[in-house]
Amino acid sequence: MSATAIHQSNGKKADLHRMVMPDHTCPYGLKAKDLLKRSGYEVEDHHLTTREETDAFKAQHGVKTTPQTFIAGERIGGYDDLRRFLGKPVADPNATSYRPVVVLFALTALMALGASYAVMGSVFTVRAAEWFIAFSMVVLALLKLQNVESFATMFLNYDLLAKRWVPYSYIYPYAEGFSGVLMVAGALTWLSVPVALFIGTVGAVSVFKAVYIDRRELKCACVGGSSNVPLGFISLTENLMMIAMAIWMSLVAFGVAPGTAYTM
Repeated sequence: MSATAIHQSNGKKADLHRMVMPDHTCPYGLKAKDLLKRSGYEVEDHHLTTREETDAFKAQHGVKTTPQTFIAGERIGGYDDLRRFLGKPVADPNATSYRPVVVLFALTALMALGASYAVMGSVFTVRAAEWFIAFSMVVLALLKLQNVESFATMFLNYDLLAKRWVPYSYIYPYAEGFSGVLMVAGALTWLSVPVALFIGTVGAVSVFKAVYIDRRELKCACVGGSSNVPLGFISLTENLMMIAMAIWMSLVAFGVAPGTAYTM
């Protein structure tokens, strides 16, 4: 029976079978129930309250997972199947996405503007731009350090220095985070600037070679080792931001450019 025919014949009623146990309530069951209700269905909610009851239900209907939705006597399937039936998009876990970096840079930009307003009474300051880069470095390092092994494995696919000296793949996120924190504080410029300039330059050269010269299609390790962000412009931007920040802070520290007085 087609989805259109089911919609027309069932009077917007659905039977939902989901796990609701003392120590576990299936999150996908809750999402399926909510989706059905928001789609205008009256839901007959059947709880599977024990493991034995759940296993018996799976065996009876020849399914491997719950929840399971039935409409007009026809089994629709699990949560993703229900979304497809209702014409909703289903995310592909393997699809490439720029969402992580867009969200990251948007929030660090807002953090920088907020900090600038709190400290200086205005969001339109040079310090806001400096904090944006520094906050971004710290957050990027945080994401990498959530699973440094996974990051290092992905990083070794393209970083030129890490390929020659594997420990660098583990040092990199710590160096990025440490340098970012010092830049937030405007302290120890003699240390933060060389570190940021070094890792930024090596990273930029590595990404440029891998993507624009060798034409390799790789995933970016910039937001951690489990991301589906493609290696390319974003990775290059991360490294160029570090280089730009290091050069700018050097110019300010030596009085060549106007800006915050940094501690050498």
